[in-house]
Formats: sequence, C-alpha cells, structure tokens
Amino acid sequence: MKLFKSLFRPGIAPIENRPAVVFGPPQPEFDLYVIGDVHGRVDLLNRLLARIEADINLSDGDGEHRIIFVGDYIDRGDDSAIALERIFSLAQNDPAHVVCLLGNHERMMLDFLDTPTKGPRWLRNGGLQTLMSLGLGGALAEGMTDEELVALSTDLHRALPDGVEDWLRTLPLFWHSGNVWAVHAGADPSLPMSDQPSRTLIWGHRDFFTVPRQDQQWVAHGHTVVDAGEAKDGRIAVDTGAVYTGRLSAARIQQGNVSFLVA
Repeated sequence: MKLFKSLFRPGIAPIENRPAVVFGPPQPEFDLYVIGDVHGRVDLLNRLLARIEADINLSDGDGEHRIIFVGDYIDRGDDSAIALERIFSLAQNDPAHVVCLLGNHERMMLDFLDTPTKGPRWLRNGGLQTLMSLGLGGALAEGMTDEELVALSTDLHRALPDGVEDWLRTLPLFWHSGNVWAVHAGADPSLPMSDQPSRTLIWGHRDFFTVPRQDQQWVAHGHTVVDAGEAKDGRIAVDTGAVYTGRLSAARIQQGNVSFLVA
C-alpha cells in the first residue's frame, strides 16, 4: 500500500502514464567540481584536491570554477576531525571558489550539541569515530545516561576547532549554477528545486531515484553510495563510499559534459 500511495499521490502522474523525459545537457555557468562524501578520509581528499587543482590548471578558458562539497565530512572515518578542519580551512581561505553544504552527519552532530539526549543516534552512525578523532574517547553508542550525554556534548563544544561549530551552523543546504543544483542527499521530483524541504535535501526523498524531474534541472548529490560516479536522468551521483571502498570521487560538470575524477 505504501508503494501504491507513493506512485499515485496527487500531483504526480502514474509512471506508466508519464512521457519519457529526455534531459538536455547540464549547463552550469562555469566548471564545477562536486566532491562526494568524505567521511574522514582526509588522505583521499588531499589526493583528489591535487587532481582537481591539476585539472583546473590544464583547463582552457578563463579558469572560473567552483569546488563544491556535498556534506558528510565527518563520522565513520578515523581522521574525521582532520578532514573537517581541512575543509573548513579551504572554505575560509578561498570563499570565492569553495562551496560547502551541510550533510546529514553534520546535522546529527549539531543536533547532539543542541539536544544531547539525541546523541545515541549520531553515535550509532559514526559519531564515535569523530569523538575519538577529537580526543574524546570512552563514549558508547548505547547505554549512556542523560547526564553523561550532556557532559559529552559540553566536551564536544570545547573540542571542536575555533570557528568550526559556528561555520557548520551557517552552511547552506543547496547551491546552483545554471541548470545544475548541488545538494547532499536528493530532491523531491514533484517540487521546484527552490521549494525543497530541508529534510529532503539532507536525508533524501523516496521518489528521487525513480521519478524523473520534468524541469530539466540536474541534481548533483552524495549520501547514497554508488559503485562509480554516474550521471543519468538528471541525477549526478558522487558518493563512492570513501570510508568503505577507498575511493573518493568528484564530478567535473562543464557545459554539456560530465566526467569524474577519482582518488
């Protein structure tokens, strides 16, 4: 019944009655490099950034570009704190060319800072590694008292590098150029990109991979792991599971073309 409702809810025609959508090419205003979920793999990030820099130096034209991070800088990887500080530094030093979005893992950490009793959810999903990378060992994914969670949240406030927490709280949920939109997780194909709910952009939408958009807007995203970066049906997937596979990918999106760089 749930599937039936998702396919036939008001405003979206049944899939079999919908005309096939032929997507025109992506048309950003300048070259984009959209980097997938890092999850603490700062070693892969450094290699990928070196490849991007070399590619920019070799490219033709005026060299105008943006490097876009789709979120999930932390958790699961042992070097989460180093990765977070590295990306923060890039954004601070070159705000004209580096764009950082908020991922669901950063959102979970901020929720824990604001409401410590929400901690177990974050800790179960990689927060333990982030805490350990900040020198805060001894936390448990389950079984901590409310008092222990409050104390841990206070310690986390103090352990984060100067400026990082405030920066995370200001990160946007989307960014776009031309007909290309970068988000963390996905988008509701029935809504204009400018009207997407925050939760959808951070956590995804049930129809994102099955219902094509009708507005010719391309959505570059992370969050869902794919074997290799891919661009089809208006979606550009860049999360190749760095912490599990040892591969961090970036989509190079140019006018009329999408290719991938991998470290």
